Amino acid sequence: MKQVFQYGTDTLTVGKALAISNGEINGILSEETRKMVRQSSEVVDRIASSTKAVYGINTGFGPLCTEMISAEDTRKLQENILKSHAVGIGEPVSEEISRLMLVLKLQALAQGYSGIQEATLDRMIWFLENNITPVVPKQGSVGASGDLAPLSHLFLPLIGLGKVHHKGEIVETKNLLETYSLIPILLGAKEGLALINGTQFIAAHAVKVVQKMHNLLAVADITAAMMLEGLLGSAKPFDERLHNLRPYKGSKHVAANIRNLLNGSEIVPSHSNCSRVQDPYSLRCIPQVHGASRNAWLHLKEMLEIEINAVTDNPVIFSEELTISGGNFHGQPMALPLDYACLAASEMGNISDRRIYLSLEGTTPGVPKLLMKETGLNSGFMILQYTSAALASENKGLCFPASADSIPTSLGQEDHVSMGSIGGRKALQVIENVEKILGIELFCAAQAMDYHLPLKSGKVINAIHDAVRTKVAHLEEDQIMYDLMQSTIDLVQSGELLKIANKAANESNLNGFNEEFEKY
Repeated sequence: MKQVFQYGTDTLTVGKALAISNGEINGILSEETRKMVRQSSEVVDRIASSTKAVYGINTGFGPLCTEMISAEDTRKLQENILKSHAVGIGEPVSEEISRLMLVLKLQALAQGYSGIQEATLDRMIWFLENNITPVVPKQGSVGASGDLAPLSHLFLPLIGLGKVHHKGEIVETKNLLETYSLIPILLGAKEGLALINGTQFIAAHAVKVVQKMHNLLAVADITAAMMLEGLLGSAKPFDERLHNLRPYKGSKHVAANIRNLLNGSEIVPSHSNCSRVQDPYSLRCIPQVHGASRNAWLHLKEMLEIEINAVTDNPVIFSEELTISGGNFHGQPMALPLDYACLAASEMGNISDRRIYLSLEGTTPGVPKLLMKETGLNSGFMILQYTSAALASENKGLCFPASADSIPTSLGQEDHVSMGSIGGRKALQVIENVEKILGIELFCAAQAMDYHLPLKSGKVINAIHDAVRTKVAHLEEDQIMYDLMQSTIDLVQSGELLKIANKAANESNLNGFNEEFEKY
C-alpha cells in the first residue's frame, strides 16, 4: 500500500515532493484540511460581497489595485487574470517540473490562508492522479509576484483552457475534459490570484537541483578517488586530524568519503616512499573544493524546505477582519541560494577538468602520456579534455548570478524582481554539463588505473571500476569516442554509481558512502 501525504498538514521534503510527483506517494486532503480550506473560501466570499476594498478580491491587480470590482464580476476577474498572465514562451518545461509545480502549489494552498475552493484543489489532485500534466513554457517569469506567467499556464487547464500532456501527446484541455466528462472549474473570488501568486516554478526547479546535485557531489568524490589512484596521489591530505583543524561540515564529509573509497587499496601503499612531496591542488584540495560545494547544496536544501512548506500567495487571509497584502511571493529567498548552488556545481566541473588534464600529462610513473602507450599514430585521450574544457567554459558563462539583475515590471509596482526562475533553469543546465564532465573523468580515471594492474584499489573503487568496464573496454588505439563517453556519462546521470558505492561500502563494513548527506 502506498504511503499517504496530507497536503497542508504534513511537512513536505524534497524527497516526498519527488515521490508524490512520480506517483510513489498519494497526496490527499484530510478532513481537517478540507474544513480549513472551506472556511477560508467562505471568508473571501464575504469580503467580495462587501464594500471594503481588499486587494485581489474586489480590486484589480498590480497597478490597477485601486480599481474596485463588483461582486458579480469577481469570477470574470479571476478567469481574466489566468488568461492575461499566460504569456510564457519557449519550449515547455519537463513534465516532472510541471507536476512538481502542482504538488508544491497544493501544499501551499491547502494550508487555509488563500481562499481557494475545495473543488479547485480536488481538480489539481485529479490531474496528478491521472498523469495529466499542464504544458508550461520555460520563459516569462521574473520571479517577482512569484512565477506569474508559468503558473498561469499551469492552471489554465482548470478553466478548460491551455494544453496538457496526456498519454505521450500534447492535447487541448477542452477536448480532454470532454473525454473524461468533466466541466471546467468556475473560479471564485481571489482564486485566480491565489493560483498564480507564488514561487512554485522556482521551487520546482530547486527541487530538481537538490536531487541532481546530490548525485553529482557523490559521483565527484568517486571520480576524484579513482583519479587519485590512477595518478598515484597521496592519501595524507584526507587525514581526519587535518580536517578537524578546519571543521567545515562539507570538507570533513568529503575527506571521510575519500578515506572510505580508498580503504583496502593496494595502490596507496605501493608509492608510500615516493619522492613527490605534494600533489597539485586538484588532487590535494578535493575536500576543500568538493566540501565547499556540499555546503552550498546543504544551504539550498535547508532554504528549500522552508519554501515548499510556506504560504507564498497574496493577499494572505487570516480572517474577515485581517487580510495582509505582503510580499511572501517574492522569489529572492530562493534566487540567492540557487545562484550559489549554480556556482558550486560549476566548480565541481572546473576541478574535474583539471584532474582530466592532469591524467594526460604522462608524469605519473607507469601511466603513459595521453593515457595510451602508442601515441603519435594515436591521439589517445587528448581530445576528451577539449570537451570537458568546453563544458567548463560554458558553465562559467552561465554562472553570472541571475539574482544580480532586476528590471522593474507592472508599471513600477513590482520595482524589484528576483529573476529566480532564470537562476533555477541555469543551475540545472550547469549541473547537466558537470555530469558530462564527470563522465569524462570517470572514463579517463578507469584508463589510468588499468596501468597499475595487478595492483587494485579498495573494494568500493574496484566495484566502480568493474561497472565502468562493463560499459567501456580499456583502449590502446584510437576509436570513435563519443559513444564511449556517453556510456560513462550515462553511468553518472543514472545514479547507479552511488548505489554501487554504497553496496560495496556496506559489504566492507564501512560507513555508508555519502551517508551524512543522504537524505533530502
